[in-house]
Amino acid sequence: MKKYIKTQCGIDKYNELREKSSNGILHKLRFYLFCLIATIRDMRKNE
Repeated sequence: MKKYIKTQCGIDKYNELREKSSNGILHKLRFYLFCLIATIRDMRKNE
């Protein structure tokens, strides 16, 4: 997934939400939504 999220702040947030995603259904939902939105936003970046 880090291949698709290219900004450093996005990677940091990804790691934070990934750790919390095992704590409940709402955390998992937020994690999946973040992955979807971050991937779409970072598709146009060329880093």
